[in-house]
Amino acid sequence: MNDLPAPIVPARWEKISQHLHANCQVFDVLSARYRHPVRKRERDFVVMTVPDWVNVIALTPDHQLVLVRQFRFGIDDFSLEIPGGVMERGEEPLAAAQRELREETGHTGSKARVLGCVHPNPAIMNNRCHLVLVEDVKFTDPLAWDHDEEIEVLTVPVDDVYAWARSGRISHALVLDALFLFAPEWERMRRCAPA
Repeated sequence: MNDLPAPIVPARWEKISQHLHANCQVFDVLSARYRHPVRKRERDFVVMTVPDWVNVIALTPDHQLVLVRQFRFGIDDFSLEIPGGVMERGEEPLAAAQRELREETGHTGSKARVLGCVHPNPAIMNNRCHLVLVEDVKFTDPLAWDHDEEIEVLTVPVDDVYAWARSGRISHALVLDALFLFAPEWERMRRCAPA
């Protein structure tokens, strides 16, 4: 038998103050002072204030996913991903998903819904990433990339995308989150597809 220790219930730290430490191009770095409610110990923590993001599972009528491949400075290499980006202030996730999909890939779709929402890195970041499914996606519009973007757009059968994720060819954590949330939908679609 496994003798596990008694469960520990973590305490909610009390935020005492925060101030801007650095203003960066895509996020702010805050210094936040917290106090532990029992130990009364105070510490400063770094918190990044980041706008919410949206990532898009874009499904074509013939069951392919729209992927993007682009250079990512954080890893100093190329990354295979689903379309997505920063949401504009006050923008709803479905509108942001359609906008990012159109701008990055030239594709639009008729049906969109939120699959879920995740916190990209709650240890230091305060934002959310909304994961949206857009169906019946077709190439309809000219590309409208940001100044520094160069994107290869691919359409890949859904099962191949999952194989690439399992093999590590797709390694972006938020893309893997979206594929995880889309998996039950994809299984339902496969079961309901005409033979």
